Amino acid sequence: MSVLVAGAQTSKTTVTNAKSTRTTVKIADLQKSITDNVAKDYTGFTIKDASSITTNNAVTYHVVVVKGTDTETLVYDKDGMFVKKLPKTAAKHHTTKKK
Repeated sequence: MSVLVAGAQTSKTTVTNAKSTRTTVKIADLQKSITDNVAKDYTGFTIKDASSITTNNAVTYHVVVVKGTDTETLVYDKDGMFVKKLPKTAAKHHTTKKK
């Protein structure tokens, strides 16, 4: 099995709010256990981007993977172990009602 890693390598970006800190992680810098999990459990998906999130001194990694038009956000703990898949957010379509 192999992982196709696609996406631009971005510089380190940190966003901090009162509750958590989000830092962009280069795909090449992800733990091997994370890329191995994507290759095994998300065959055909590529890693689009990743970030580490620190909340109350706990670090998790949010990894966005894509396959065609299908996008998933996967959450891993500080050791690179899979925690959960975030639910997809439904696109909100605004329509104007004509009178």
